[in-house]
Amino acid sequence: MTDRPLSERDYRALARFRHALRVFLRFSEDAARSAGITPAQHQLLLAIKGWGGDGDPTIADLAEVLQLRHHSTVELVQRAAAAGLVATAPDPADHRRQLATITDRGEELLAALSLQHRDELRSFRSQMNDVLGQLD
Repeated sequence: MTDRPLSERDYRALARFRHALRVFLRFSEDAARSAGITPAQHQLLLAIKGWGGDGDPTIADLAEVLQLRHHSTVELVQRAAAAGLVATAPDPADHRRQLATITDRGEELLAALSLQHRDELRSFRSQMNDVLGQLD
């Protein structure tokens, strides 16, 4: 960490960074809606598919990954289940907990969205390399 004051160049780089993030998020939100799901459902599918823990994630695991309150995550999972995107089952080790999995329909939607996002992230990476280089 440096004690030097921020320069005008730093502020411009930070502004470009924030703008690039917002552009990516807007792209992601629009892509999800075009696929017929909500942005939150897309994030849920990605959180389940990308879960790095042992076995399937619990609702509490997903709440942490998504940075949502537990009850909000329960509602999100219930809506996604009603849409045929995910399924839940009791945790065999603790029946008080629910485990979430992606359905075949959810897998298909997530795969299509993820291809689009990978391409968009390649463009985003290029922008971020430029922005981060300005902060050195």
